[in-house]
Amino acid sequence: MDKMKVSYEVMLGLAAEMLLDEAVLKFRRDKLYLAIDQALASGDKDTFRRLTDELKTLHT
Repeated sequence: MDKMKVSYEVMLGLAAEMLLDEAVLKFRRDKLYLAIDQALASGDKDTFRRLTDELKTLHT
């Protein structure tokens, strides 16, 4: 019984970690999209390229 409880707690911990990772990724992606939009609007090519490169690394 205790072994099942430990396994269940480990699985819950992993699920929570996955959920948190996904939330952090979404937050970072949304911030990058906003910053990319601002770089486009201001015509800042260097910032645009840097941010799009960073966005690409999030998707790999």
